[in-house]
Amino acid sequence: MTDTGHLTDTGNATDVLLLTLDVNGERHEVITEPRRTLVDVLRHDLRLTGTHVGCEHGICGACTVLVDDRPVRACLMFAAQAEGARIRTVESLSDGAELSDLQRSFSEHHGLQCGFCTPGFLMLAEGFLAERPEATKDEIREVVASNLCRCTGYQTIVEAIDGCAAARRCPKEF
Repeated sequence: MTDTGHLTDTGNATDVLLLTLDVNGERHEVITEPRRTLVDVLRHDLRLTGTHVGCEHGICGACTVLVDDRPVRACLMFAAQAEGARIRTVESLSDGAELSDLQRSFSEHHGLQCGFCTPGFLMLAEGFLAERPEATKDEIREVVASNLCRCTGYQTIVEAIDGCAAARRCPKEF
């Protein structure tokens, strides 16, 4: 992180930072103010709009991303705090041509309706399953309770995550 100075149109000095962020395996240099959140930099500077902004208080989970493989609320983290960490957004799940196993499971189990909360649930689940591949439905239910969804009633989200976990534990042989 490099501190630089910047004069605004009014002539007042404003601090800005040059950050190097590792996002979805790519290095990005961003000049930003120290007070900007990770979600704002991801969406507005890097144009990764899959990470949604909901409550901006860390309650809803729509902005969940993985930072060093752990789910984090990007609205509560300053972008400067993420420098040196590996950041993954929902865009990292798919290779562009094919959905990931977790995304397919959400689709197959109808784990989404309006879709606003879906990226946050996907990233929460991706981080959780990496840490707890043998998770039970009760454990999954407890984890998904940390994110808010107004449409699904959660059961289909739990089924989708459990279905993906089961498939990862017992991959099909060809």
